[in-house]
Amino acid sequence: MERVHYDIGDTVKMKKVHPCGTDLWEITRTGIDFGIKCKGCGRFVMIPRPKFEKAVKAIIAKKQVEE
Repeated sequence: MERVHYDIGDTVKMKKVHPCGTDLWEITRTGIDFGIKCKGCGRFVMIPRPKFEKAVKAIIAKKQVEE
């Protein structure tokens, strides 16, 4: 099975909704732990990679690469 590649700045849709009412998050840090920021209220959360990969439903927007 191929591993999905996540980049800083990507917007992902999570399976569960945040208490503020949105399920969209922006990736701010990658590695062993992922740092994600809620697109609704701005809350920052750190979660382990396995838990993050299970919780992601879809990648909504990839970060635009400037050339």
